[in-house]
Amino acid sequence: MNGATGAAGCGPAPVSYEFYLDGYGGALAAEAFAEALPAAVRCVCGLTGRREPDPRWEEGDADAWRRAVCAAADAYAEYGEGRVGGFSIGSFSVTNYRDDGTTGSEVAREAALAELAGTGFCFSGARR
Repeated sequence: MNGATGAAGCGPAPVSYEFYLDGYGGALAAEAFAEALPAAVRCVCGLTGRREPDPRWEEGDADAWRRAVCAAADAYAEYGEGRVGGFSIGSFSVTNYRDDGTTGSEVAREAALAELAGTGFCFSGARR
């Protein structure tokens, strides 16, 4: 997946599958990662205001941004964007419960914020 692209083939993906595997330690198949990537980038962009790392950032900050995208992609791949829960078909049931009312987007946001901790990317308070 070296030539991975962003949503609808609109240019290069801001996080490569190779980084996901080697830099983050992810376990999704390439197709699952590519499917979850657009939602993950939207999530991290909403938190940081950036759709890709800024070339002026230190490499550690850029890697934290990429790791946040990877964490969000894992969450979206597992839970989707909607409500976290389960379903039943006859006697077969699948449950993926965390908290009542939690959505996959909230789980992805929590995961991304954990990776961004200490970077200042999500700080929204006042500074002196």
